[in-house]
Amino acid sequence: VAGDSGFPFQINNSTGWITVAAELDRETVENYHFGVEARDHGVPVMTSSASVSITVLDVNDNNPTFTEKVYHLRLNEDAAVGSSVLTLTAVDRDVNSIVTYQITSGNTRNRFAITSQSGGGLITLALPLDYKQERQYVLTVTASDGTRFDTVQVFINITDANTHRPVFQSSHYTVSVSEDKPIGTSIVTISATDEDTGENARITYILDDNIPQFRIDPDTGTITTLMELDYEDQASYTLAITAHDNGIPQKSDTTYVEILILDANDNAPRFLRDRYQGSVFEDVPLSTSVLQLSATDRDSGLNGRLLYTFQGGDDGDGDFYIEPTSGVIRTLRKLDRENVAVYSLRAFAVDRGSPPLKASVDIQVTVLDINDNPPVFEKDEFDIFVEENSPVGSIVARISAADPDEGTNAQIMYQIVEGNIPEVFQLDLLNGDLTALMDLDYESRTEYVIVVQATSAPLVSRATVHIRLLDQNDNPPVLQDFQILFNNYVTNKSNSFPSGVIGKIPAHDPDVSDSLAYTFVQGNELNLLLLDSATGELKLSRDLDNNRPLEALMKVSVSDGIHSVTAVCTLRVTIITDDMLTNSITVRLENMSQERFLSPLLSLFVEGVATVLSTAKDGIFVFNIQNDTDVSSNILNVTFSALLPGGIRNKFFPSEDLQEQIYLNRTLLTMISTQRVLPFDDNICLREPCENYMKCVSVLKFDSSAPFISSNTVLFRPIHPINGLRCRCPPGFTGDYCETEIDLCYSNPCGSNGLCRSREGGYTCECYEDYTGEYCEVNARSGRCAPGVCKNGGTCVNLLIGGFKCECPPGEYERPYCEMTTRSFPPQSFITFKGLRQRFHFTVSLMFATRERNALLLYNGRFNEKHDFIALEIIEEQIQLTFSAGDTSTTVAPFVPGGVSDGQWHSVQVQYYNK
Repeated sequence: VAGDSGFPFQINNSTGWITVAAELDRETVENYHFGVEARDHGVPVMTSSASVSITVLDVNDNNPTFTEKVYHLRLNEDAAVGSSVLTLTAVDRDVNSIVTYQITSGNTRNRFAITSQSGGGLITLALPLDYKQERQYVLTVTASDGTRFDTVQVFINITDANTHRPVFQSSHYTVSVSEDKPIGTSIVTISATDEDTGENARITYILDDNIPQFRIDPDTGTITTLMELDYEDQASYTLAITAHDNGIPQKSDTTYVEILILDANDNAPRFLRDRYQGSVFEDVPLSTSVLQLSATDRDSGLNGRLLYTFQGGDDGDGDFYIEPTSGVIRTLRKLDRENVAVYSLRAFAVDRGSPPLKASVDIQVTVLDINDNPPVFEKDEFDIFVEENSPVGSIVARISAADPDEGTNAQIMYQIVEGNIPEVFQLDLLNGDLTALMDLDYESRTEYVIVVQATSAPLVSRATVHIRLLDQNDNPPVLQDFQILFNNYVTNKSNSFPSGVIGKIPAHDPDVSDSLAYTFVQGNELNLLLLDSATGELKLSRDLDNNRPLEALMKVSVSDGIHSVTAVCTLRVTIITDDMLTNSITVRLENMSQERFLSPLLSLFVEGVATVLSTAKDGIFVFNIQNDTDVSSNILNVTFSALLPGGIRNKFFPSEDLQEQIYLNRTLLTMISTQRVLPFDDNICLREPCENYMKCVSVLKFDSSAPFISSNTVLFRPIHPINGLRCRCPPGFTGDYCETEIDLCYSNPCGSNGLCRSREGGYTCECYEDYTGEYCEVNARSGRCAPGVCKNGGTCVNLLIGGFKCECPPGEYERPYCEMTTRSFPPQSFITFKGLRQRFHFTVSLMFATRERNALLLYNGRFNEKHDFIALEIIEEQIQLTFSAGDTSTTVAPFVPGGVSDGQWHSVQVQYYNK
């Protein structure tokens, strides 16, 4: 077989069988034509040839194959049902194969159908399309020859048809814009929707009417301003807006936009007048209406709503206020035309815009006068000086007042309303001239005080006028007889003789302008008193510097140059001794001054003290008067001593006895001397200044350097007492701090005739029978009379057989020594004894019988009823003890069944022990 190497047949060279040597493909080669040569093995080789034709028969070994790998097409959504969409072709190389077509997937809602036609597959529209539901179909089409098949994808994009018109969201829009927005401001963007796509959905916006203030963007629908807006010219606009699509044919929709112009605060308020004027009476009540302002504002709403105010303007220093809404100006405070007659105010009208705009206006308010001011004197008090003895009827002064009111409101009438009784002066009704109607005498009256009244009906004003008379020398000097009491205390420690001026002659002249001249005309030949003739000042002569008392009478003359008078001067020098000072006391007089005591009460006081003490007046020595500086009231301390009655020479009342007599009889003293004597002042030791157990002892010193005290009839030289103190151990105590008490009975002072009982600071001898005396040293059976052995005025009689006896005066005196251990007390009676001075311990016992429900049994304390005391009393038939050691009082009241006011004897014992 002749052929190439790819030849699909081969021949067996022995048998001649032709066989297939390679795979056959009819679709490639359907017929094979070749020659076959037969050759022998002879020589020569002989051959023969033949032509062979082989036809390859078809079998179904090829798939149908689509001519395109994928199909893409566009189809309008409004394509008609049944219309051809696409023809697909699949090729099958096999002979006599029949290819069929089928949509195997992607045919949503069976919109498409396929049929085999002329060897191809025709896709047609089976049902209407809807762009809104499916915008693309991906069909899978299968071509099959019955056994074999092929598939292909067909992409069908549905295109929109202009089936919808643009639609606005609303048929009417309302927007607002402020009138003050600039040109080009975007007001609103309106939009329409079109359910189509592409050009069919591209919308263009136009203004149907030509309104020059606005334009609309054709693409975005944004409306902007082309001109300035003015609310006051036009408050709103209505625009017709059309939206059309760009499909074929075009479709459109129309809406209306209402643009409301918002008012901006672009107009300031304006007052209806350029200037306002008003008037008001000055006496109107607060909040009285004066006038009303009125202003307008072209703006609206809050921008045009106005408030009226004085803020930033002038409200008359707060005298006016303005009602914010009405514009009424009212008074805020009381007006006074005399203070401000015309007010120039400035007010504002302010709108409520933001920012607010305002306008100002000037207001003039005139205050009308009423008679609201009384006449006013230049001063509340006038001093007018008039010479005495001025002629009757002469004008002494003109008194005038001013009235700040106007016109008839300022007319004034004058009169005297007080102080002109009897009628000494007359005041002119219209001009205020003051005329004297009587003779004016300085010495009768130095000053007249009248009250004058100025009247501007119904208002009045008053002033006090002091009419002071100027003195003329028409009166003689006045001089009374006077005393110079020189208490001379001579000591070796200091020279206290008063060498300076001790005072002056107590003369005066009613004529205050007079100058007086002083002279001694008699009795001062020894010049015991040294006199300054121009001033009347007196000094003591050094000749009086001795320890001799003196009394001298002198005559003094005083002249004013025209008149002269004489009087008697008594110089009395009293020598003050240490005995006087040591035995003196100081009493306190209530509401008393030094001058008043000296003139005229000194003599009454001496008389009262002498009466109380039953002694002579010349035995009372007052040597000090001094104001009490430790109290706020007028208390005068008077220090004196007194001689004992009976003519005993230079024997003075001990100060304690003197104090007791004065205190207990101070009511009598007050009645005679007309001066109230107060309880005695505290002793300096009452403050307990000494430490530990030491006892305070008051030490009285005297200062003789004090100056003279003067009154109109006495010149008095005082000797001032100075209180001091000294701390020492009391009797019966010893040790560094006086803390050791000594038993003073240790030396047996009572001897063998009595029993010694120790007590604080001493002892007491209790004598045995037939013995008496302080130390039981007197034997009544063998001894003789001794001073003081018989008590209470009893008379001692010596007995012939030895011894003595006491004859007692009538009364309840006990024998043998006239002692009194029992005493009855009528109502309001009492006895006094020397106070108990023990500070640490003592015992007091007594027996009593009474029917009184309330009574005082025993009081031990101060005359001034303060500080330490012990009081034993009967209170509502029960015994009661009250005591004080200083600041507070303590009461002890044991209960006795049935009480103690039963007339029976009861005993009480008080034991005091100070820890």
